[in-house]
Amino acid sequence: MAVAVVIGASGAVGRFLVARLLERGDDVIAISRKARVSSHARLRWLVGDLHAGLPRLPACDVLYSLGPLDAFALWFEETPWPAPVRVIACSSMSAESKQGSSDEAERATAERLQQAEAVLAAAAAVRGCAWTVFRPTLVYGAGVDRSLSPIARFARRWRVFPLIRGARGLRQPVHADDLAAACIAISVHAETISKIYPLGGAERVAFSTMLARIRASLRVATLPVPIPLVAVRALRGIAKAAGAQASSAAVERLQVDLIAEHASAIADFGWAPRGFHPVVDAWTPVSW
Repeated sequence: MAVAVVIGASGAVGRFLVARLLERGDDVIAISRKARVSSHARLRWLVGDLHAGLPRLPACDVLYSLGPLDAFALWFEETPWPAPVRVIACSSMSAESKQGSSDEAERATAERLQQAEAVLAAAAAVRGCAWTVFRPTLVYGAGVDRSLSPIARFARRWRVFPLIRGARGLRQPVHADDLAAACIAISVHAETISKIYPLGGAERVAFSTMLARIRASLRVATLPVPIPLVAVRALRGIAKAAGAQASSAAVERLQVDLIAEHASAIADFGWAPRGFHPVVDAWTPVSW
């Protein structure tokens, strides 16, 4: 048994992590921006926002950060902590994949993430805390992501599905529950201390194949709408209508492989994610 604090507990990974921690017998302090109530004897919800401020937290064995890494790193650096704590934090593969982007805002995102990782590492070293950061690729499975779920919801609502011709870049979608399992595995393996792990799913699929599998999972008939890769403006318009973020740089990356080389994760803590075979429930927000 352990005491775990989960910041970002209502997010994609947090929804699965809290359940896994309770299942193994941990006491969980869950932090979310909205008030939540639980009848579980070992689960206590607190309201807090990394940007607006968190409540005073009790001593714990493991501190999980699943929200914005830059805000968490600054908070951790500035907040007194009663004793060394094991820190597991979620970053993003954008720290790598967007370094050379043609979009200034995307390059800034990559730099911000890398700076946040460095701030966290330095603050943990000063306090004698063991830390680990993981950089996931496209996260799906809880229905709250801003990349794949908006596409699925758009298709279900309007019964049309955009299929992008020539989108050959490889992707590694990773299920949020697999990341939750990784959080727990990382916390009990000393080999993972002071390391940053890229984490992707088991399969490397072309972007076009990924879209086809999403379409097949919807259980409703949709009209396929082929879109040529050169139709940047149309693509961006459809993506924005679906609620996803889109830029010309994002379109350029459709022909670029965005792969997480996770051999070290396999060796250090047995990373064994599932392949990308989503079901319709993956696009509906997981409720408590």
